[in-house]
Amino acid sequence: MTELVGGVVPPVCTPLTTERELDVPSLERLAAFLIEAGVHGLFVTGSTGEVAYLTDDVRREALEVVAGVAAGQVPVLAGVIDTTTTRVIEHARAAKSSGADALVATAPFYTPTHPSEFYGHFRAIRAAVDLPLVGYDIPVSVGSKLPTEVVVELAEDGTLSALKDSSGDLDGLRAVLERTEGFQCYSGSETLADLGLFIGAHGLVPGIGNVDPHGYLRLYEAARRQDWDAARAEQARLRKLFELIYVGDARMGRYSSAIGAFKEGLVIRGVIAGATTSEPMIPLNDAERAAVRQRLDEAGLL
Repeated sequence: MTELVGGVVPPVCTPLTTERELDVPSLERLAAFLIEAGVHGLFVTGSTGEVAYLTDDVRREALEVVAGVAAGQVPVLAGVIDTTTTRVIEHARAAKSSGADALVATAPFYTPTHPSEFYGHFRAIRAAVDLPLVGYDIPVSVGSKLPTEVVVELAEDGTLSALKDSSGDLDGLRAVLERTEGFQCYSGSETLADLGLFIGAHGLVPGIGNVDPHGYLRLYEAARRQDWDAARAEQARLRKLFELIYVGDARMGRYSSAIGAFKEGLVIRGVIAGATTSEPMIPLNDAERAAVRQRLDEAGLL
């Protein structure tokens, strides 16, 4: 089995046709584009992959497509995100049969769950499916943060193999790093990636890494060399590029704007065929698409 080794692991966008079916040729090109760039893994059906909007069939198909392109070159992580433990386990079993090398799960959400119950949730998933399990800390979507004590205990007993930290809480990430040994921690921040690596994170999971994987790879390699000036300079460029997520803020929610902008960026770069997003997300208009193009041009991607 391909192992998790840190590095840059983009959360892969899910290209859709105008009928909102999976655009298989576009997804194949995207996976190949990222692998050829030199990424260290691919995270399928995460937040950037619109996981909450996809049917179970599309989840499985997207994973099978990416796993087929990867063909063992890099590990493929599958988001098995759902509201309750039993539903997550169903996704986890399907993911293993579809080619996943590791699983990524959040704490339960929507259902009223106390942090004391998070232990049983993750342990049940790990016991049901024999694949490395990554805890996904994303309070903005789940409604609660994964407490340091929970992550540390689950790391120590082998339930969790890694953490994907999208909480924005650098001090919390530092606390996990200080209290664990041999436990992989990935920063999910596009704009604080250099700081995450500086305090010891092992890898990055940047959504806009779909559009500019080479930039995050340069940042990661600079950090490995401890060339923090170069890392900071690359982060500044990427931070400006990341502002494309705001192009639709006047008309739609931030998530719709961000996913639409990521996909439009991939269309402009010739990687995918269309920028269709899941319903009920609002598509970008001509002015917003032009703003995305301008951001890519300013970032030196055109």
